[in-house]
Amino acid sequence: MPAISDFLHALLLVPLTLLPIMNPLSSAPVFSLTAGSDPMVNHQLARQVAINCWFVIVGSILVGTYVLDLFGISLPIVRIAGGLLVAASGWRMLGRGDDDKVQAAVKRSQADKLSRSELVQRSFFPITFPLTTGPGTIAAAIAIGASLPRKPALFAASAAIAMLGALITVVLIYLLYRHANLLLARLGEVGTLVLTRLMAFLLLCIGIQIMWTGWAELNGITS
Repeated sequence: MPAISDFLHALLLVPLTLLPIMNPLSSAPVFSLTAGSDPMVNHQLARQVAINCWFVIVGSILVGTYVLDLFGISLPIVRIAGGLLVAASGWRMLGRGDDDKVQAAVKRSQADKLSRSELVQRSFFPITFPLTTGPGTIAAAIAIGASLPRKPALFAASAAIAMLGALITVVLIYLLYRHANLLLARLGEVGTLVLTRLMAFLLLCIGIQIMWTGWAELNGITS
């Protein structure tokens, strides 16, 4: 059934492309320490972050290309810049020590007890952006949007599938953040460290791949 396979491919394109870049596992410790141990706060904050991420992803897919055209920026340049940022994030994660941003967030969360309203206000910055949907995610989402067909009927159908794929993506993010405390408790300190370093290496590789794709497009290199 070619039609079904094409639909599934288009549906899974967004989560399979964005989830490795978003890497919510690496942000789970920050989310857990920000939300605390209250299950209701965890649920509310995870839901709000998921909603924020959906709007960022869908907005980048649908209007990102037009914004680039407005400023005269080509997609290969966005890929190179986004890949550079992704690779830099992975490199920083690999070299993080006790004084990195995560540890700073730990100290702040232990020192200050945030109210629920403050937690909701912080759902966008820094958890949604830049920890979950950073520049690399936005660049990748714009690239997905640029590949959508331009005929109105096909564009509407493809955009609807992409929006559904974005929904799948943020549901997975919600579930991971919602159960971040349980996940980190089961992994332990060593397991969390190993997982974070592994994800950081994969993120570095993904960033280099994105940069190479943009460079190849600029120079007309075919694989």
